Amino acid sequence: MIYTLTLNTAIDMNISCDPVTPSVVNRTHRTDYCPNGKGVNVARVLDRYNQPVNIMGIFGGFTGRYIVEELQKENFDVIPAWVNQPTRINIFINDGEHEYKLLNPGSHVDDECKRQVLHHLNNLKEGDILVISGSLPPGIESSFYHEIVAACQNKGCEMILDISHPVLKALIKQGPLLIKPNDDELAEIFGLAIKTHQQAREAMAFLHQSGARNILLTMGARGLYFSDGTDLWFCTAPEIELVSSACAGDAALGAFLSVWLQGGDISVALRLASATGADVAASTGLGTFSRVEQLMTKTETVKL
Repeated sequence: MIYTLTLNTAIDMNISCDPVTPSVVNRTHRTDYCPNGKGVNVARVLDRYNQPVNIMGIFGGFTGRYIVEELQKENFDVIPAWVNQPTRINIFINDGEHEYKLLNPGSHVDDECKRQVLHHLNNLKEGDILVISGSLPPGIESSFYHEIVAACQNKGCEMILDISHPVLKALIKQGPLLIKPNDDELAEIFGLAIKTHQQAREAMAFLHQSGARNILLTMGARGLYFSDGTDLWFCTAPEIELVSSACAGDAALGAFLSVWLQGGDISVALRLASATGADVAASTGLGTFSRVEQLMTKTETVKL
């Protein structure tokens, strides 16, 4: 069974308006609310592609209840850990000229909530897969990631890491099944810049030597790379009109996993990931996926 774990869930509020002007009333054209959190997004995309998945996460207050209730309406099995403070709301504004991203740090997480998370992990079984995604909320130190990894290892559970914290540098030594950095995270955490295929090849070799078994590198409009330690693939990204880049990387990961974890063709997995990420970036929230099939025809994959 696939599980996702999001320690810092959120509601995303996507606002469309005319160009923003300071010191005056700016009226919106449209506002969309979406249950969010990186692992939540991965789970929702896996479900869209007919892969069973359960959602673990930390939730709090009226906003946390909203997320859980919305996910349950979509027939997800949600396994919540609760805090007293409300779950954060992130705001994304597209004024037709620019995209503004206003991200809140999240609710403070106490020791009792951490114990709830670890208790839920005790229910994992050998052969399960845990996708650990997202940022750390206030109250959780990076050492908690090591406790999560230890719990997975004790249960014989495979790990997929999609985290932007510098602790990723240490966690990959534990041999995760897959890591999914983006190009910014690769530069910030590992000091690796990707401008050419050769640089990508060298970066992948370094990450494999550090312990990562498989690597999916997303670069937005610049495409995606995947390496299994033997071969390296590259997939282009289709051109779209950007609405909101929020959720696009998560969607690409969920789409890729829906094929790759079933032993499917790498080229198909990458093209689906690229098209899904592009479709989401051209939508508010996760959108409807109505353009994915068409966008796939505008992607190309090459084995380098």
